Amino acid sequence: MDYPHLEVNNLTFQRSGTKILDIEKLSINKGEFFVIIGPNGAGKSTLLRLLALLEKPSSGKLIINREVIDNSSNRLAVRRRMAMVFQDSLLFASSVFENVAYGLKARRYSKNQIGKRVRDVLVKLSISHLADRKASELSGGEAQRVSLARALVLNPEILLLDEPLASLDPPTREVFRTDLIRLVKEEKLTAVFVTQYRTEAQILADRVAVLIDGKILQVGTPEEIFNYPEKEEVARFVGCEILVPGIIEVNNEGLAIVKVKDNEIEAVTPVREGEEVIVCIRPEEITLGIDSKSEERTSARNKFLSKITQIRHNGILTKVDLDCGFPLVAVVTKKSAEELGLVKDKEVTASFKATAVHVIRRG
Repeated sequence: MDYPHLEVNNLTFQRSGTKILDIEKLSINKGEFFVIIGPNGAGKSTLLRLLALLEKPSSGKLIINREVIDNSSNRLAVRRRMAMVFQDSLLFASSVFENVAYGLKARRYSKNQIGKRVRDVLVKLSISHLADRKASELSGGEAQRVSLARALVLNPEILLLDEPLASLDPPTREVFRTDLIRLVKEEKLTAVFVTQYRTEAQILADRVAVLIDGKILQVGTPEEIFNYPEKEEVARFVGCEILVPGIIEVNNEGLAIVKVKDNEIEAVTPVREGEEVIVCIRPEEITLGIDSKSEERTSARNKFLSKITQIRHNGILTKVDLDCGFPLVAVVTKKSAEELGLVKDKEVTASFKATAVHVIRRG
């Protein structure tokens, strides 16, 4: 059964009189792949260093494996059950084998133990053929695999990863992600991964925490974070392009009418009448039509005559900016855009279901 492996209570961290982190509560379960996302400067790396016991909080409690970590000697004992991988590989000017073996030598393992454990982890990461190669001769992806091997060879309970994929090219990053997920699950590790890239969280995470301006604004599964953000700041960060202020006019057993400027949007939400809200609609939920027949074919409860204000091509997809009394953004394939004859200033019908509308309480 899952239980908290790492816990943070009322933790703050200040540097030069400036508060960098202010986290009321955070709990990471044993065996969980936990991803912390947020923009640059949010405090992600600082939080990871606090969890790794490389920094000390200004106030608050850090609890690891149900043990309160204080300034006594237990910090070192707990630290030895962790390993960390940084964004830069930070390898020594020696062979791959020597780099991976370094931590074991520092802990005074025997030569036979070191040899066996290093060979085993090199096999797991598919880099046995690099054992005798100098670190300076490695590619970026190979160097990061060696960094991960150097961490895993210590047989940690907790693996902390500070944007280790940021400098890798897309194909290398994809393969590394796949191997990382496999190894974390096979080794039954608790993994904490920080990144500014939303895709990493969607692919890797069991749960996600959104850290903005030093505060945890939401924790949940990737689906909860990306489809049901609880705050406007979270919605903006996870890529909701359409965020429109409104007010709940009517709510009849969960089917609400939201007044947005001079328009009414139907939405499924528990938010009560009279409350001010932010309406979120993902571009992929919007259907575009150019005639009355296409409007009749859709079961969407929300239909708005709209004017195209801008068209943005991005590979096989096209984003269409719309004005229907409030802004909308739709995404269609490039082929569909051509078939519909979508051009700036053309009038189209934008449709979306009530269930596609996510409502956030303001304030």
